[in-house]
Amino acid sequence: MTSEEKILNQINIDEEKPGISKPKQVYMGLCADLIHPGHLNILNEAKKHGEVTIGLLTDKAMASYKRLPYLTYEQRKIVVENLKEVKQIVPQDTVDYVPNLKKYKPDYVIHGDDWKTGFQRAVRARVIETLKEWGGSLIEIPYTKDISSTKLNQEVRKLGITPEMRMGKLRRLLQAKPISRFLEAHNGLTGLIVETTRIIKDEIPEEFDGIWISSLTDSVAKGKPDMEFVDLTSRLSTIHQILEITTKPIIVDGDTGGLLEHFPYTVKTLERLGVSAIIIEDKIGLKKNSLFGTDVPQTQDSIENFSKKIFIGKNSQVTDNFMIIARIESLILKKGLDDALKRAKAYIEAGADAIMIHSKEKEPNEVLEFCEEYSKFENKVPLVAVPSTYSHITGGQLEKAGVNMVIYANHLLRSSYLAMKRTAELILACNRGLEAEGNCMNIKDILNLIPEE
Repeated sequence: MTSEEKILNQINIDEEKPGISKPKQVYMGLCADLIHPGHLNILNEAKKHGEVTIGLLTDKAMASYKRLPYLTYEQRKIVVENLKEVKQIVPQDTVDYVPNLKKYKPDYVIHGDDWKTGFQRAVRARVIETLKEWGGSLIEIPYTKDISSTKLNQEVRKLGITPEMRMGKLRRLLQAKPISRFLEAHNGLTGLIVETTRIIKDEIPEEFDGIWISSLTDSVAKGKPDMEFVDLTSRLSTIHQILEITTKPIIVDGDTGGLLEHFPYTVKTLERLGVSAIIIEDKIGLKKNSLFGTDVPQTQDSIENFSKKIFIGKNSQVTDNFMIIARIESLILKKGLDDALKRAKAYIEAGADAIMIHSKEKEPNEVLEFCEEYSKFENKVPLVAVPSTYSHITGGQLEKAGVNMVIYANHLLRSSYLAMKRTAELILACNRGLEAEGNCMNIKDILNLIPEE
């Protein structure tokens, strides 16, 4: 019998004993990632009404409508267990309170009054309707002024996070979200854009889950060709820039992974920095960008040799959190679906933590066909897609096909180049800067973009 079942059983026994007055039960949903005075105020009010049960939102529940918490569920549970107002803690697996409310049937639900607008108003309405079934009540506590979770998160970003905490975020994301979105960054400023860009869509906050450091965009930003000319030492400069000002998980494009004997050192270096994963492609010889396809000579590695590289890389790790993602080039090189599937099985067997299937076609048909066959595997790992050429497909469509992560691999560099070139042309054409001002940020805004500590 679980601890929750024991509690429920004891409640039933107490109810049957004559003369025993059962204390009122209070339910409060809580994330508990960053506890602040506003939370403590609500907890103090909740305690006045009875025994407090905390429905601690799981990573999956949190990630369904906002960012992944900095702390894991177990870490957050430890925090809440040490709050004297709390009687018991139960997991809340969804944003919707109803499953837990029907299970525990509290007399009261306590919540701040800040959920009367936005997407949570529908959650609130369901809570009210459900409580009516047994005569329960919703008690709303006025929002505590001068306390902002957004400001607290900004302060956390300033402080940064430990390499271990950042590295483990990717595995947590893949477990918590049906599909994660990564966007390319090639310097500190673009890393900051991926970290902070946030919109409200259908009343729900949307943001990128992590950062992709592409060898293509890193090379081009340095004015070098994408042929593995920029070595790891040079690329570490870019990685450090982005690590310093972001908190989201980072995946590094490792090209072929280099020589078999060198790959373990690459893994150890990235792992030590807190990078979450490296993606390596199953090709050998002089690097040519995959999107050239068969227009240029490209040689695919043997299954045996690439599997050995994965195996050696995995064995060189110090932690279990770092991920090696195997990128399959069979569709790029016109080797066909069967070859891609065969390689996927072999790479998973060798220890790959995820599979990336690549294509340069303008339609996603071959990728979707791969996804369909991949879904039949008995032994699967997360699946990654990079829709650079078939960009009309949506994240929702890829999710439905079974893709767990989508990488937008080069969009910030491509868009910035066009804007900067247009600005340069306008200044030349007009012999002054006025006409280019429409393409530019306000000078004061750029001065304040990176605040001083």
